Amino acid sequence: MQVFQKNSNIFNLLSEGISEGIIVTNAHQVIVANNTSAEEMFGYQKDELVGKPLDVLIPQRYRHDHSGHVKNFIAKSKKRQMGHGIDLYGIRKNGREFPVEAGLNPFQLYGETYVMALVIDITERKQKERELSHWARIFQDSLNEIYIFDAQTFKFVNANKEAQRNTGYSMDELAQMTPIDIKPELNETGFREMVEPLLDDEKGKIKFETFHKRKDGSTYPVEVHLQLSSLGDSQVFVAIILDNTERKIYTEQLEQKVRERTKQLTEALAVEKELNELKTRFLSLVSHEFKTPLSSILTSITLLGKYTQTEQQDKRDKHVTTIKNKVKYLDAILNDFLSVERLESGKVNYNIEEFPLSKIVNEVVYDANMLLKTGQKIQYPENIDDLILRFDEKTLELVLSNLVHNAIKYSSEGSIIDLQVHTEEDKTVIKVIDEGIGIPKKEQKHIFNRYFRAQNALLTQGTGIGLNIAKQHLENLGASLEFSSKENVGSTFIVTIPKELKTL
Repeated sequence: MQVFQKNSNIFNLLSEGISEGIIVTNAHQVIVANNTSAEEMFGYQKDELVGKPLDVLIPQRYRHDHSGHVKNFIAKSKKRQMGHGIDLYGIRKNGREFPVEAGLNPFQLYGETYVMALVIDITERKQKERELSHWARIFQDSLNEIYIFDAQTFKFVNANKEAQRNTGYSMDELAQMTPIDIKPELNETGFREMVEPLLDDEKGKIKFETFHKRKDGSTYPVEVHLQLSSLGDSQVFVAIILDNTERKIYTEQLEQKVRERTKQLTEALAVEKELNELKTRFLSLVSHEFKTPLSSILTSITLLGKYTQTEQQDKRDKHVTTIKNKVKYLDAILNDFLSVERLESGKVNYNIEEFPLSKIVNEVVYDANMLLKTGQKIQYPENIDDLILRFDEKTLELVLSNLVHNAIKYSSEGSIIDLQVHTEEDKTVIKVIDEGIGIPKKEQKHIFNRYFRAQNALLTQGTGIGLNIAKQHLENLGASLEFSSKENVGSTFIVTIPKELKTL
């Protein structure tokens, strides 16, 4: 705490201009510094938080688990974002809980370990999400047909369930159509003349009666309420359709709410924007994966210049090894992303040939031995010296390297990574068995999803790409990758290579 008191001017200068709350704790989870935004967010007076345990900001029901998570997090010393896929809550001085997002960053200062938390109050966002979900349900469950289509091309952008049911078209089919396709008495010229007052802002809404044509060729009378709206930078039309076969269904109430619903429907269609934001967050995560090894490389290079004496060779060797390892890690990440790009573009070229399985296993085990933790051991498979495979050699090496490296990374010191191989009449089966942290049962269905990382693995460095790439490569060749796992017991990954591969 004295460290931050000595450097309070620097901390205040850096933190007070930030709207998010900043809270710094020591290794004992005691708050040693915070900015004004954090005090206002949690309802405390100036300097009132300093010296208090972090638990005062955490609801009672989360405190027991949180303490263990923080200790494990400090031990791993890896920057991360909290709460992916779960809801986080803070508690104000007055006892009121509120939803938050928090990013954690461990650091060392004057030989002491600290954790800086960047906290954001997301109460307003959560409220908007609930409202968005509410209005999306109204849109989908409306008893009236609702269409949204582009103001220039007239192509349908969205249509609710009633519109699809009554016309008989799916949304995929409607996406290739325009209103003219379901209005047999109108052509494009006549329709453009009809909507021109809306585009020229001469009218806020137009109402007319017409007939809609179903997919089966039948028609039905409708009353159309049409108005202009916007979706991002584009203009769209929103059409509320009353089926006059069952005349006068809540017409007056619907008229009153058209403008409100149109606004909410536009927000519902902004989901695409949220997906782009998720992509941006992912790129930010990747940048963090690069930042740590690059910092280590820079530090080692700087220290190398200080060891100029012959007797300091061992220190130079140590930093050279660090640089090599970090460069190799960065190269592995880049190779993963290149593999993703090649898989998505279909530019992967496989070379099917015969080779001894022992050659690949020897190379994978040799490289993995340099990554082993204290006391870890790789159990070499038996009776594979004479086993010849017909497969893509580089693909198998990539897959086995990924599985063995994961087994090492997610297993504790002194554990055994067991490689097993057995052959059957029509296939060869390779198993990688570890005694690691395992995969929580509820998350196992997502484990091969690109960028997914299980909750208990978030403190361990990684991008969540390797298993996805391995599975895709294997399936492209007619092979398979499966697994079984039990949390806190271990995992078994099974590669099955058939004698007859896919024709490429």
